[in-house]
Amino acid sequence: MNNPAAQLTIGALAERTGLNVSAIRYYEEVGLIPEAMRRPSGHRVYGAQAQELLTLIRRCRDFGFSVDDTKTLVSLAASADRDCVEARDLAQGHLDAVRARLADLLALERSLSTFVAACTEQCLGGPAPRCTILQDLGRDEPAARSATPTPRRCCG
Repeated sequence: MNNPAAQLTIGALAERTGLNVSAIRYYEEVGLIPEAMRRPSGHRVYGAQAQELLTLIRRCRDFGFSVDDTKTLVSLAASADRDCVEARDLAQGHLDAVRARLADLLALERSLSTFVAACTEQCLGGPAPRCTILQDLGRDEPAARSATPTPRRCCG
């Protein structure tokens, strides 16, 4: 990094990569990017390759990869002797987890929809303590925690 023209301040790097300065500092702290060089004033400066690396890191994080998975992907991107099957397997594992979370969110959506419909049909405008939503949420029964609650009449 002897060429001062190739050096980027942390602010310039943040602007070019779409990251904020604190994220860049964090990625340096956890070892995702090499430690920055320091000017005599103590300010961090980075080589041009840091922009490419941080863009890869930002995209990994945008896709929801953990810091550890991102470290693995960054390592793979820098290792010509490693097989891309590692990247595919890691992405497949992440895809499986996303699909499982999506299924959970869909079940949650169905439950909330049932709660709202029951309230709209049975007790809307009645006293809040007798609302089907609040009563169902307040029960500590397995049925109350199920994906599809059984609506009860509260104000009818």
